[in-house]
Amino acid sequence: MANCKKLRLKDAALKRLLSVVVVTLLGVLLLIVSLRTNTTPVLSELDEDLSEITDIQSFSEKLNLPKQNEFSIRLAKINQMPPRNRDLYPKLAKDHITIVLYVHNRPQYLQVVVKSLSKVVGISETLLIVSHDGYFEEMNKIVEGIKFCQVKQIFAPYSPHVFPDSFPGVSSNDCKEKDDAGKKHCVGSPDQYGNHRSPRIVSLKHHWWWMMNTVWDGLKETRGHNGHILFIEEDHFIYPNAYRNLQLLVSLKPIKCPDCYAANLAPCDVNLRGEGWDSLIAERMGNVGYAFNWTVWRKIHRKAKEFCFFDDYNWDITMWATVYPSFGSPVYTLRGPRTSAVHFGKCGLHQGQGQTNACIDNGSVNMQVDDIDRVANIRSEWGVHVYDNQPGYKAGFKGWGGWGDDRDRQLCLNFARMYHSYNTSLSAVTMS
Repeated sequence: MANCKKLRLKDAALKRLLSVVVVTLLGVLLLIVSLRTNTTPVLSELDEDLSEITDIQSFSEKLNLPKQNEFSIRLAKINQMPPRNRDLYPKLAKDHITIVLYVHNRPQYLQVVVKSLSKVVGISETLLIVSHDGYFEEMNKIVEGIKFCQVKQIFAPYSPHVFPDSFPGVSSNDCKEKDDAGKKHCVGSPDQYGNHRSPRIVSLKHHWWWMMNTVWDGLKETRGHNGHILFIEEDHFIYPNAYRNLQLLVSLKPIKCPDCYAANLAPCDVNLRGEGWDSLIAERMGNVGYAFNWTVWRKIHRKAKEFCFFDDYNWDITMWATVYPSFGSPVYTLRGPRTSAVHFGKCGLHQGQGQTNACIDNGSVNMQVDDIDRVANIRSEWGVHVYDNQPGYKAGFKGWGGWGDDRDRQLCLNFARMYHSYNTSLSAVTMS
């Protein structure tokens, strides 16, 4: 009798155990199904955007780009996320000029330019794209706090700052300074002055070139954009009238200066504030607040080999000394007689992090903004004064170096190929 009771108790316990196992398995299966069918809107939208271009990893392999780490892949995916603040500004103005802000890691500077942008008349009508050279938390927080327009962040996924122990960052077997590669058995080819690459320095040119290719040819928001795009940097103070003035310059350019390639918010000499004349100015392209269209970008893109092989780590000097001269005619830009943007930086890129070396007097910038700087001050009836034979970097200048490593040159060429078929003429560009 006792044995029968024990058997019945064992059977009951076994049945309860089996029922718990079955319920648990059913719960797990339901959870899996739920996760597969109810992906969060952000991830599903991201996957949809990525499918429009190409799978990131296979794309990298096809172009022989550096093997991406997990962080690099994450940044590349973030680049396809839609702009923020679309709930606040659901529609962009029909004639809007997209603004691209090129930044590094100087948060004090970024705070200044963001504050100046917040006061720009018409800023809420357009899209602001912030292009980061790597990921820096303080920089990211400042951009995430922008509420005055639609804003989209993109991060250079092949920045040396994203590859701490391999190219395009620093590899353990890289040649340094003036090392002899044969004697040291290290990797790298020196520049024209015998110096090996510095990842911190070459990232400046890589970032600009990656950004240009991505903005014009890679992003859903700007791919095939017919209008002008304005490019500024984190050490540019933008006056309240900058956007309205730029719209006027863009509309007047085909009439007043049909041979001008671009419109500029500031003189090419960053130390000048303008002539104050009742006249428009045509001069060589400046690097503060410059805007051009897709047609001009195509001309620049076709000069990828010239850009990628010129031994200078500065993107702007490379453009002035080799790309623009290769166009066969002077490259003029149109601007007003009074600046609408000012370069305020006191130290080099990738400096200024932290309070002890802020590179800004007293941690702030006190830029004088007069009443004339608050409203559009360009007149359609003005004529154009043309500056001929301006001083500056020109064809024949050999470059300041810093850009002699074959790996950097090949990576640069691959950035030019990123969003184009291998059937294009660019695919024929080789390291020879």
